[in-house]
Amino acid sequence: MYSTQEFPVQSLVDLGKRYWLPVYKPRDLVLDHGKGARVWDTENRDYVDFGAGIAVNALGHQDPDLLAALSAQAGKLWHSSNVFYTEPPLRLAQELVQASGFAERVFLCNSGAEANEAAIKLVRKWAATQGRPPERRVIVTFRGSFHGRTLATVTATAQPKYQEGYEPLPGGFRYLDFNDATALEHAFATGDVAAVMLEPVQGEGGVLPAAPGFLKRVRELCDAHGALLVLDEIQCGMGRTGSLFAHVLDEVVPDIVTLAKALGCGFPIGAMLAGPKVATVMQLGTHGTTFGGNPMAAAVARVALGKLSSSALLAHVQRQSARLRESLVAMGAELGVFSQVRGRGLMLGAVLAEAYRGKAGDILDYAAAHGLLLLQAGPDVLRFVPPLNITDEELADGLARLRVALTAFVGQ
Repeated sequence: MYSTQEFPVQSLVDLGKRYWLPVYKPRDLVLDHGKGARVWDTENRDYVDFGAGIAVNALGHQDPDLLAALSAQAGKLWHSSNVFYTEPPLRLAQELVQASGFAERVFLCNSGAEANEAAIKLVRKWAATQGRPPERRVIVTFRGSFHGRTLATVTATAQPKYQEGYEPLPGGFRYLDFNDATALEHAFATGDVAAVMLEPVQGEGGVLPAAPGFLKRVRELCDAHGALLVLDEIQCGMGRTGSLFAHVLDEVVPDIVTLAKALGCGFPIGAMLAGPKVATVMQLGTHGTTFGGNPMAAAVARVALGKLSSSALLAHVQRQSARLRESLVAMGAELGVFSQVRGRGLMLGAVLAEAYRGKAGDILDYAAAHGLLLLQAGPDVLRFVPPLNITDEELADGLARLRVALTAFVGQ
């Protein structure tokens, strides 16, 4: 065994540049370990983590209960496939159904893209059982959405930048402007819509929440036209908005919900929750996965779900959300760098003022240089998705580092 400290950072970075498919552009630092909402690189510099692995590490780093669950299961059984039962995924499915309040069955997989792929296939299979021909199985999605990187989910993602060069794309998707209920009414008039798929809070599209009443109107239109409502809560679910499921705040009951990211708090897992209309549509052999429902992932997710469901944690999210939002608004007013702060819970977006549009990536570089890990949501929005259990001290320290970084950026 060896320590990464034996190797210069640049030599490790060079490995990535030499051997990784060049689809990423990481910053030139190598993270080594973390604790709570802090991480350290291989040169022992510390950072406050306001990105949480893209909203994945909802309980921060090295949560003792997650570590205990993983260690216990690792000493028993790593993998068996779905040819056999193991206890952790059975218990997890039961607990997800009970926590959801609407679902009857669960499909466990490995990622958000897989969960959304399963949802798309379920919609199409359901439409087929309804006697709809292929041309009447259209799924409506919204511009600015992000649903994954598989060929079907990148097609559902109504952002051309993710689709360019992958044509021909699968058919059967229609794109509308987010929060435009009138456009959706017109779309239903064609008689070919089988489902509407959306994020209650768009993540990659700029941290943009559904407008008040929009999801209710979507639900009404789906009911009126015999269509399904599919909610992608991969980023905004699992406590991120201050309730376990984001759609609870919109007072709607979906037919399908997809989950991933925080469900495993860093251990890869995804899930598709199916309500009564679709719970038994897929039968033996119609879908599957080799690793989905892995007992190690499920053991960790069970503990994560229990902790993320707690009323104390959800109240903490709401309190820290208010503090973070208030600080970002004040910082934006002082430095003239933000035009708006939007979002829900601990999923907030700071929209850059006109003078700084397109500079989100540059600000991330400044933040990292000043000990803060931050994300963007497009070129014009800074995205704040820290661990949901971030402490007052960690939040204050991160905001102080952000202020120094923004001051340096504005004064360049």
